[in-house]
Amino acid sequence: MFMDTLQGDDLVVPQMKLERMFSMKGGNGETSYANNSQAQARHARSMLHLLEGALNNVVLPFSGTGPFTVADLGCSCGQNTLFIVDVIVKHFTKKYEDAGAEAPEFQVFFSDLPSNDFDTLFHLLPPLAIKGSLEECLASDASRSYYAAGVPGSFYRRLFPASSINVFHSAFSLHWLSQVPESVMEPRSAAYNKGRVFIHGASEHTANAYTKQFKTDLASFLKSRSQELKPGGSMFLVFLGRTSLDPTDQCGAGLLFGTHFQDAWNDLVDEGLLESKARDSFNIPVYAANIQDVKEVVEADGCFQISKLEVFRGGSPLVVNRPEDPAEVGRALANSCRAVCGVLVDAHVGEELSNEIFTRLERKGASHARDLLEQLQFYHIVASLSLR
Repeated sequence: MFMDTLQGDDLVVPQMKLERMFSMKGGNGETSYANNSQAQARHARSMLHLLEGALNNVVLPFSGTGPFTVADLGCSCGQNTLFIVDVIVKHFTKKYEDAGAEAPEFQVFFSDLPSNDFDTLFHLLPPLAIKGSLEECLASDASRSYYAAGVPGSFYRRLFPASSINVFHSAFSLHWLSQVPESVMEPRSAAYNKGRVFIHGASEHTANAYTKQFKTDLASFLKSRSQELKPGGSMFLVFLGRTSLDPTDQCGAGLLFGTHFQDAWNDLVDEGLLESKARDSFNIPVYAANIQDVKEVVEADGCFQISKLEVFRGGSPLVVNRPEDPAEVGRALANSCRAVCGVLVDAHVGEELSNEIFTRLERKGASHARDLLEQLQFYHIVASLSLR
């Protein structure tokens, strides 16, 4: 049924290539991100009042100073990013109207890694309808009032010219690290995460390596954005967080990427379908931070002042129509997990064994359906920042 036992050393994706191959699962299939991001949409809608508070901190540019620019970092390929930028553009259009001023043109940049499915995203874009234009006459009821462009690249480096962006928005992205910490992958290191595929429940050394990587990445992110943000602009960030001070307790992320997902990998190792080295050389590059992690990095950077920094309970990442049906709960767990990390699993063990891992995960989710519905809760760090 399966290929010969896999040699882990041959399957490790070099860290430098992670940026080139990682993405949410594209397309419109059952396990695509577009069809498994309803929970993120729900969480985003529940935080709209926090987003609007951040937008109110933006100083309206004078007319004649060029377009009002918005950048969504980690846009992925679904409707969620389109909904959010529409909220942002409409918010500022109304602010200009309330001020008795004519709104400028709006430019929106959708940014993600080069491997992101920009094709699917751009096919979802409604037609452009700029006042007085031919497009407005031809547009359907659903239209957009901003110019759109894609910007491929890592947000841990510069993406835009200096002082060019009025508003940065990033949701459900900054918990993804630029790489798995090197020490976590080194068998001779105290931080080697042997027997695990995620930080949840790992050793203190492993946790410290993940924490250090997160802080290094966030510092790089802030440094780049401080150069790109216009004076008077603002930045609104949402990413996975935790309530515990213990970084090995990854809250909801631990239940999604650890626990049953971990057990699915272990099953394949126990059954001789996968070498233990192949499991041990795979780690999910995600870190759910706490408030103190973020505060330390922002204060050390010194370029931003914190308007808001809090932990927000987002709820479950599972969206099920029939919570009494264990099979649907298990399928939702597997699809949610595969939508966000399936590309990495496929690259590491191949599609055949990847299918088996997620099939096992689905079964385990069904067997623990009630516990998952009760216990699987996501917490988010919400940060509103502006230049000092």
